[in-house]
Amino acid sequence: MPELPEVETTVNGLRIKVLNRTFIDIWTDSFSLIKKPPNFADFKKAIKGRKILDIKRKGKNIVFYLSGGIVMLVHQKMTGHLLFGKWKKQKEKWVSGLKGPLKEDPQNRFIRVVFFLNNGFQIALSDLRKFAKIEIWEKTTFNNGLVLNRLGPDAMEVSFDYFKKKIKSRKAKIKQVLMDQNFISGIGNIYSDEILFLAGVNPQIRANAIPLEKLKKIYKAMRNVLKLAVDNGGTSFSDYRNPNGIKGNFGNLTKVYRKTGQMCPQCKTEIKRLKIGGRSAHFCPNCQKI
Repeated sequence: MPELPEVETTVNGLRIKVLNRTFIDIWTDSFSLIKKPPNFADFKKAIKGRKILDIKRKGKNIVFYLSGGIVMLVHQKMTGHLLFGKWKKQKEKWVSGLKGPLKEDPQNRFIRVVFFLNNGFQIALSDLRKFAKIEIWEKTTFNNGLVLNRLGPDAMEVSFDYFKKKIKSRKAKIKQVLMDQNFISGIGNIYSDEILFLAGVNPQIRANAIPLEKLKKIYKAMRNVLKLAVDNGGTSFSDYRNPNGIKGNFGNLTKVYRKTGQMCPQCKTEIKRLKIGGRSAHFCPNCQKI
């Protein structure tokens, strides 16, 4: 699932290309992705003719602020990613009219939703497993906080005082706590592993048992890892691509994620993998003892 760096990369890429453009039409063959309003005709009516005024990230959510006080919320979920380009329907399939990864990378071919813009370009949602969701909200309703009311503060913006206070109240393992979107938003499986490795903290330790100095290291590592990942366009181990259809580069910089059996880059101990809360955790048992 795209995490904070991937969603931030998507938002930054789309802002350059589509701000002040207008939706003139929309197509889908995957009506279940449109969650609100559930009737596709109503959804089309709600966005047609609306100008894209701004695009922001809220946790792992992409938020389009449209003219007329309308907000469109997109969550890419497991395999979804938004693309920008030009496509034509050929024998029931959408084919990119632009050379390069949009046309050649197979991960960009699962076109489920196409938004037509007033400059001849389109925003397309590619989603292999069809888990993404798209919702329309009135801006006043969206801004009252109830739509994303369980979403914790952003991992790139949260203060250390909040981080420390909330961590000390949690008995769950630190890997699970970092991934809890109600605690802080934006961190998933990849970056929790990388953050804990950089901080030298074992993913199995209970959050409320972590000493203050280690909490400071986790907090600093969180900011550093996420910033580095954003600077490198996120991670593309599987499905994620940026709006140009290009893979992120952070996968070349990971230290422990998906490196089971390889040697730790710091101490040459074998990297281990275990399950925590149903998710894989990759770590160095020597560098991450506490």
